[in-house]
Amino acid sequence: MAEFKTEPLGKFNITVSDDHTFGTDAVLLADFAVRHITRNACDLGTGCGIIPLLMLKSERASRVFGVEIQKEGAALAALNAEKNGVTDKFSALCLDLKEVKNNLPQGAFDLVTCNPPYNADGSGNKNENGAKKIARHETMCSFSDVVAAAKYLLKFGGRLCVCNRPERLGDMICEMRLAGIEPKVLREVIQRKGKAAWLVLLEGKMGAKPGMEIMHPLFVEENGELSDEMMQIYGDYKEGKTRSI
Repeated sequence: MAEFKTEPLGKFNITVSDDHTFGTDAVLLADFAVRHITRNACDLGTGCGIIPLLMLKSERASRVFGVEIQKEGAALAALNAEKNGVTDKFSALCLDLKEVKNNLPQGAFDLVTCNPPYNADGSGNKNENGAKKIARHETMCSFSDVVAAAKYLLKFGGRLCVCNRPERLGDMICEMRLAGIEPKVLREVIQRKGKAAWLVLLEGKMGAKPGMEIMHPLFVEENGELSDEMMQIYGDYKEGKTRSI
């Protein structure tokens, strides 16, 4: 039986398990994406619901859906919505991404987010248990599945915001452009100056013309401490202490 624990998140408390928790990448993706919410958002592969709850914490979202294929993750997301009193704003759906067309309205979302499995099927170390393998490897969800779901969900001009390892950037750009979601903003996340990026944040816009903005890098640390920007992003969460991914 899974063991649960509670993580503080500002005014929210998030129940997580060993298999369905969250890391720095989810917090950074939510911060990168949230400026585009004007009404409805959908988080694909939502896990415990951390990204929808961060969207609601920003008070920019009026309605957020979280789609999660694993029953335990979807149940945790629903529990977190209930415990934090946001069931009127956050709905967790236990679905395969391929099933969104039968369960959510087409073209109804300003924003779709996804923190996808980072490892292509057949690559990386697969010595994890079933839940972690699904979360980390494209065994049940490829990036093309993510993009196809986003294409269905987004309104014209809506945004898809994702994160991934830098080595997957070419795949992300190609898949998004093929689906008519033009890559528009790219940002690297770097642990400290002198290091290579360990994460990329990418935003695409439905129906947009070509042309990409390359933002200045986000440095996690400066002079051995969290950078000012990271402190601002984390705010009052865990007194600014980051979690490793």
